[in-house]
Amino acid sequence: MKSVAEYFEHFPVLEIDYTFYSPLLEEDGKPAKNFHVLKTYARHMTENDKVVLKVPQIISAQKVRRGSKYIKNETYLDPEIFTKRFSEPANDILGTSLDGMIFEQEYQRKQDRRPAAEIAEDLDRFFESIPQEIRLHIEFRTEAYLSSPVFAVLEKHGVGQVLSHWTWLPSLKKQLAKADDRIFNPGKKRIARLMTPRGTRYEDAYARAHPFDKLVDEMLQTGMITDTVELIEKAIQEDVETSILINNRAGGNAPLIARRIVEEYLAK
Repeated sequence: MKSVAEYFEHFPVLEIDYTFYSPLLEEDGKPAKNFHVLKTYARHMTENDKVVLKVPQIISAQKVRRGSKYIKNETYLDPEIFTKRFSEPANDILGTSLDGMIFEQEYQRKQDRRPAAEIAEDLDRFFESIPQEIRLHIEFRTEAYLSSPVFAVLEKHGVGQVLSHWTWLPSLKKQLAKADDRIFNPGKKRIARLMTPRGTRYEDAYARAHPFDKLVDEMLQTGMITDTVELIEKAIQEDVETSILINNRAGGNAPLIARRIVEEYLAK
């Protein structure tokens, strides 16, 4: 795991995605494979290194994939699974290095979409049922859910709105405007994820970016860079700790995208 220590020589925060695919503990309470991997990561981190974890999809997703189909997730927003099989072991392993936990809500097609008010009610019940926690953030991939009823629940429970540069979402700037530029996290922390070019599906973004060793200028969208720079400026002005998490699929190579953002910021 030398790569972990090397990563933190250059970047202060690491997003770990593999926790999205299964909890840290099995149903019988025994450590799962992810538990041991995360523990290995922790052994190669210092007290100043920070990690953001994806909450398992069996908790955060309304539907999960089984074979070639997506079926209703019977454990959607299950507070016991979140607390016992994910949050508590994550805290035990990472302690103060655990900087955030992201609930990723998958995109809902219009014909399958539930009203935003119902989503808000579900979230309200869930966050009422788990221990109070200021490191929670949620990413909505359905624009219709970036709405007043949902934002009211986030504000009530101090859950951060993840800004995501992703296929079917509006720009980062518009996502922030939909929430009236508010920050719901009581610790004044914000997470922005640069995932894929807008209007480009995951598979196409992957194919265009592979093998992830250089910037692909024709897929690196100017608006993403500009909005991210403005977000950084806003964070400095308002003293909001903002983590920019970058995926290779956003433009070819994540470290080089980070460099481009810094160059754009310094040029202003």
